[in-house]
Amino acid sequence: MASNYDVTKVHFPSAYSEILQRVESIDPSTYARTRNYISGAVSYLSPYISRGVISTKFVLQQLLQNGHSVKKSEKFIQELAWRDYWQQVWMAKGNAIDNDLRHLQTDVQNHEISTNLVKGETGIKAIDRAVAQFYDTGYLHNHVRMYIAAISCNMGKSHWKIPAQWMYYHLLDGDWASNALSWQWVAGCNRNKKYVANQENINKYCHTTQQGTFLDIPYDAFSTMGIPEVLDDTHLPELITPLPEQKEIKFDKALPTQIYNYYNLDPNWKGDLSANRILLLEPSHFAKYPIGQKSMDFMLALGENIENLQVFVGEFDELLAQYPISEVYFNEHPTNKNYRGKEEARDWMFSVTGYFPSFFAFWKKCKKELNY
Repeated sequence: MASNYDVTKVHFPSAYSEILQRVESIDPSTYARTRNYISGAVSYLSPYISRGVISTKFVLQQLLQNGHSVKKSEKFIQELAWRDYWQQVWMAKGNAIDNDLRHLQTDVQNHEISTNLVKGETGIKAIDRAVAQFYDTGYLHNHVRMYIAAISCNMGKSHWKIPAQWMYYHLLDGDWASNALSWQWVAGCNRNKKYVANQENINKYCHTTQQGTFLDIPYDAFSTMGIPEVLDDTHLPELITPLPEQKEIKFDKALPTQIYNYYNLDPNWKGDLSANRILLLEPSHFAKYPIGQKSMDFMLALGENIENLQVFVGEFDELLAQYPISEVYFNEHPTNKNYRGKEEARDWMFSVTGYFPSFFAFWKKCKKELNY
């Protein structure tokens, strides 16, 4: 695999036609073989799934319609199922995922984030390069996310939540369930051990040959490892959502209203319905789950795929108070429990619902619905 991989070339188009082209180009066999490498043949679909432009069910259907067998696609389907799994946990546990879910994180020495990690100055070349590029692209390879979480929580001894919020803030594919619960997975809060990776592992999957770093140790040395000096300095990152200015909305009181939000930007949702289409940006939501300018701009660009979509910056109740809304439609999601109207179910790959303490317990049931 090439060592000159450049993540800055990763691009996330917002036009729906280009998103569909990306779905069509999935190569599940190559994905399964290369996905753990930062240069692997990953799909780059996560921002569109997270924003609700397309669903995991839609991707699975397209995959099978294009002639890819379930057997050869199993690893890809399984990774899609992780997203549904984290969402099911969020639905079942609600705000409990904002805290240590199953086990308290052990050996926590701060509730901040390493300053040098955020600056891309840890001395781990692959990580520092990834962080620098992260700010430009809004993208991190999944393996790199795990490395960063491990360095932050298990070497820097930071509690997972603040670093997880920092990452979510900058991710174009920010999904609080996937992000928060993956950080907890690394920190040992929703499984029985912590995740660590040494320099040899990073070199293998990031195409580097670095030696002599604080991670250049055998795995049995991690249990007695203190905080590396380079991670000593910590701070609370400033995470403020740059909400757009409110523009005048043209409202037809004779029509029903469809509510879109950060997690539902599906241009095909009730596309045959004549309706007021409102992208609701609630300040309370973005205070709890702040996002950066790139993520905001990306969301607004994706919204352009939805005909006559108008942006309302304010709370749901404020929208109802200001406009004569008689009939409201919205999609179910843990972040909009305050909505009132006709709630519709999201699309899922499988009929399996509810809380499972482990992904593989969930996956075991899901697999029964696949035709091998």
